[in-house]
Amino acid sequence: MFYVRKMIEEDFEFAAHLTDTMSWNLVEEDFKFMLELEPDGCFVLLDDSKKVGILTAISFGQLAWLGNIIVSESYRERGAGSLLVKHSINHFKSKGVQTFGLYSYINRIPFYRRLGFNYDSEFLVLRGKGSSSQTKASIREAGIDEIAFFDRQCFGLSRRKLLESILLDPDNLCYISIEEGHVEGFIVAKVYGETAEVGPLICQYGRSDVAIDLLKAVLNRLNGFEVTLCIPEKESIILNVLMESGFKESFRVARMYYGQPIIKDFIYIAESLERG
Repeated sequence: MFYVRKMIEEDFEFAAHLTDTMSWNLVEEDFKFMLELEPDGCFVLLDDSKKVGILTAISFGQLAWLGNIIVSESYRERGAGSLLVKHSINHFKSKGVQTFGLYSYINRIPFYRRLGFNYDSEFLVLRGKGSSSQTKASIREAGIDEIAFFDRQCFGLSRRKLLESILLDPDNLCYISIEEGHVEGFIVAKVYGETAEVGPLICQYGRSDVAIDLLKAVLNRLNGFEVTLCIPEKESIILNVLMESGFKESFRVARMYYGQPIIKDFIYIAESLERG
C-alpha cells in the first residue's frame, strides 16, 4: 500500500541513487540543501516499508515549485507518481499556496495535464563551456539585499531564502548591472568544482543587451568550466549569442502551472529545474 511521508536525512542516499537512474547528477548534499530550504516540503513515497519515489519542493509565499519528481521504474503507471504530486499540492495548499509550477519533460506533459497542470512555455537546457569575451555594461559584484529587492520587484514574490543560501556560498558568483544608478539586471552562477550552473538571471523587459553582458561577465569567470543553464525558447536573441559561443541544446522542458500562473514581463533564466 502506498503512502507518503516527509523526507529525512536518512533518505538522502536513496534519493541520490534514484535520481542516478535518470542521470540527473544529484548528490546527497543536493537533498540536504533542499530540506534546509523547505523542511516540511520534501517527500518520500513508500510501498509499505519500501522507498519507491521522491519529490522535492520549495515555496515562495503563494507559489510552490515542484522538482525532482521521480518514482522507481517498476512502480510507474500504477498511480504512485500521481499520489506523490497530489500529496505535495495538498500540503502546500494547507499553508496558503495558490499556484504550483514545475518543469516537465516534453513526453510527460499529458501526465501533469491529468493532474490539473496547464502548459505555459518551453525552456531549453543548454550545455557549453565558459569563455573569455568583452562586456560593455557597468557590471559589479552585488550583495544579498540588492539582489533580493530587485528579484522581488521583477518576480513578484520574495525568493530571498533561496538567493541568500546561494549567495552565502563563497564559491558561487553574482553580478549586477547598473545604469544611471538603477539596477537593470543580475546573474548568479552556482559553481561545483570545474562545472557550473548559471541561474537565475533576471533583467528588465527589453534589455537583452544587459542580459548578454551579464552572461559574458559570468562566462569570463567560468572560462573552461562546463556550464549548464535553462532558458526560455522565446529569448531568441540571447539564445543566438549562446549558440554562437558553442552552447548546444541538451533537452527541452515545458513550464507548467497548476492554478493561476505567476508570469511577469522580464528576461529570465531559471535558477534550476528543481526550484524554478
